[in-house]
Amino acid sequence: MPAHNQTVVYLSEQVVVLCSCAMSFVGSSLIIVTYISLADLRTTPRKLLLFLSVADWLSAVSYAFGVWRVFDSDSPDCVAQGAISTFANTSSFFWTVAIAIYLYVLIVQSSQRAADSLVLFFHLVSWGVPLAITVAAVCLNKIGYTASEVSVGWCWVRIHTPDRVLWMLLTGKIWEFLAYLTLPVLYILIKRHIHTAHAALSEYRPLLANRTPSYSFSSMADMKLTLIPIIFIMLRIWSTIRFILLLVGSPARQNPVLVMLHGIGNTSQGAANCIMFVFFTAPVRTRLFASLCCCRAGSLARQQAQDDTRGLPAGLPTSNQREVDFTRDTHIEFDR
Repeated sequence: MPAHNQTVVYLSEQVVVLCSCAMSFVGSSLIIVTYISLADLRTTPRKLLLFLSVADWLSAVSYAFGVWRVFDSDSPDCVAQGAISTFANTSSFFWTVAIAIYLYVLIVQSSQRAADSLVLFFHLVSWGVPLAITVAAVCLNKIGYTASEVSVGWCWVRIHTPDRVLWMLLTGKIWEFLAYLTLPVLYILIKRHIHTAHAALSEYRPLLANRTPSYSFSSMADMKLTLIPIIFIMLRIWSTIRFILLLVGSPARQNPVLVMLHGIGNTSQGAANCIMFVFFTAPVRTRLFASLCCCRAGSLARQQAQDDTRGLPAGLPTSNQREVDFTRDTHIEFDR
């Protein structure tokens, strides 16, 4: 039986959280692949999303390893996993806020130059600060076994460290709290600015014929601006609740449902971003599906050509006839 200060991670919780890690891994990878493959969609906000996805990708991989192992001591692989997840998770907070700041400057301040000038600063802060904190924590022997009291099997700040609360704040929680406050404020200001601009514009073109399509696009953008901070808070709030319960010494932090929600929330950011910025973004979704369909059609056409070549009886024309058949089959696949 586990000690009183150790939270049990059940097999069912492991399976669910590992599935969440896998979805985030796939989602982050898909964002990275679409940015690399679709050159005409490489805007600066998409570039910032790419860096966020790299951090989420690292988080998903490191968390998956920790959930799979369910560490029970301060082993070297525990420290390595804890260091990687600490760096990636903290970096994800910074990049999430950086995207909101960039959009605020770009839309509300209406300054493309000022927004683009912040990108270098975002790199210095979003990579540099998490790296410095993580290196300091590892050098001071603060990263290690957590007894799953503030995790779901993975390693983070050592649970027996006397100043663990301070290091939990420095290695994640204080940045999480700041994101809770910053993201809603920034996105509310952006939404208000967009609504004001639309209201002013509607006074000059109340009878515009193509208002419906533009209205649908603005509605989708408005929905995203609402959902981004809400989804972030809904995913992260469970780890915050467990952290607060740890501070007050409540055994409720060991509740299996709360532990599972904590694991899902901490490992789902990459999947949530993929849904928001790939599947709910019409140009990216259309191009992605078109690319997949083209690849599938080309593969089927090549396979059909190979089958026709192997199945030709003796005496039939070879080169020209095969080219005609291949062209015909290709057109059939593309027309479908």
